[in-house]
Amino acid sequence: MNDKSRCCSCKAGCCGQERDNKQIVIDFLYLDLNVCKRCQGAETNLDKALEEVSGLLKAAGFDIAVNRINITSKEMAEKYQLVSSPTIRINGTDIDLEVKETACTECGDLCGDSVDCRVWTYEGIEYSEPPKAMIINAILSAVYNRQDTIPARKSEYRLPDNLKRFFDGLEKKA
Repeated sequence: MNDKSRCCSCKAGCCGQERDNKQIVIDFLYLDLNVCKRCQGAETNLDKALEEVSGLLKAAGFDIAVNRINITSKEMAEKYQLVSSPTIRINGTDIDLEVKETACTECGDLCGDSVDCRVWTYEGIEYSEPPKAMIINAILSAVYNRQDTIPARKSEYRLPDNLKRFFDGLEKKA
């Protein structure tokens, strides 16, 4: 085998071949990082998961983009089609397709009403924040399954009543 038949696999395509632009896009959508323990825990576990997998992904030629989006209004919730807070999406797919919620004291205090926030089910156990392993597995699933496009929504988005109560409460307190 001569040297011209090998490729160094650099992004510049030094052997005359362009590499695929492989990207993992992570959207972290949340209502509050100052008070809400669930949102804080989700962000912390997301950061820890990224610390563990980012070197591996970069070595495999993946770029990682993380969008941290503070949902501050009904309009933003509708724009990003938020169904519950916090939410983590990998390449447009929620890491937990089954949305469960329980009462969230912190967010209730913020808006002055009874509000539920998301809980996560991973390997049959319910958590108040997404476990690091769940996030890592979702990222690796996106890599192995090459989920490069956002799947079509099964039904038309409608702002959940829980989020309406939260934002209505914030408006009343302002």
